[in-house]
Amino acid sequence: MMNEAIPAVTPLVRSLPATIPFVGPEAIERRTGVEFRARLGANESVFGPSPRVVEAMRQAASESWSYGDPEVHELRLAIARHHGLPPEAISVGEGIDGLLGLLVRMTITPGDTVVTSFGGYPTFNYHVTGHGGVLVTVPYRDDAEDLDGLLAKAKQTRPKLLYFANPDNPTGSWHEADAVERLILETPPETILILDEAYGDLAPPSALPAISLLRPNLVRFRTFSKAYGLAGIRVGYAVGDPSLIAQFDKVRNHFGISRVSQVAALAALSDQDYLRETVERIAAARQRLSQIAVAAGLRPLASGTNFVAIDCGGDGAHARRILEGVLRRGVFIRMPGTAPLDRLIRVTVGRDSELDLFAEALSGALEEAHVR
Repeated sequence: MMNEAIPAVTPLVRSLPATIPFVGPEAIERRTGVEFRARLGANESVFGPSPRVVEAMRQAASESWSYGDPEVHELRLAIARHHGLPPEAISVGEGIDGLLGLLVRMTITPGDTVVTSFGGYPTFNYHVTGHGGVLVTVPYRDDAEDLDGLLAKAKQTRPKLLYFANPDNPTGSWHEADAVERLILETPPETILILDEAYGDLAPPSALPAISLLRPNLVRFRTFSKAYGLAGIRVGYAVGDPSLIAQFDKVRNHFGISRVSQVAALAALSDQDYLRETVERIAAARQRLSQIAVAAGLRPLASGTNFVAIDCGGDGAHARRILEGVLRRGVFIRMPGTAPLDRLIRVTVGRDSELDLFAEALSGALEEAHVR
């Protein structure tokens, strides 16, 4: 009945589920009535942005009556200088999620094949299915994206897009730069390789190929949401061959990056000392999270991100009981949604007080889960 009432909507859109890739903590609070005391599920940086950024946003707030520069000129130049690249190699968008949506729009028509990992970043899948693309997935191997498997599948199917995150979400694993460079060089020329480096600022230096490595069929994504502490601002950028990057200008929302967002990202980029301090704090908190997991009899996975995936030692149903027990105790965390990764819970790093709350909630959830 509902479909009959909206004839102008395409059959493809009518066929899609009314869903979003992630259920936010606010929605869980509304549904359960539990107010979260610690927000450790969305891979945000609880350490926040640089004070320099906060002051820049405060000053820019009074100018919010005016649109931001639709060319995002100053920020593009600053990012280009930061990486030693020409500005034509940079496109700025509303976070990596927004840029992924634009890239899919630029490349995918109904029936086109896209290769990704089974259990990998769901927002990318959301965009692909929203444009009628066909997802071909490769299972994880040893809790990491199977680089060789992805490459073999790409050579077999010759997809429009091949998605690879390094470091990875949801496991936190990473591949070394020489392996990633091989993936770049061996990806079929008609396939665009998406290298999602959202956690690149937190990764071991050995994991990242030189940013100057450009190819006509390679696009790399970076963001201000993670280490820079600006998830709520929504600024990310694509790096690639200028001939490919120029295509973003044909489809992007030219007023999508607000004046405050542009000012904030510029200020964040200029405060590299604060970034280094934050990366150190995240590494220390990541170590403490691993210690909490070990003390609870669980196995933390090595992570090059701002979260730790923890193996709960059972199946998905067991991990979900633990997850729900932690949520009921007022601590927001998440878990992967597909087997066998659904035996994990994923916990974002936090301040000591928040990690104390998680340790307490985990202990109670484990006790409750083992009683059942």
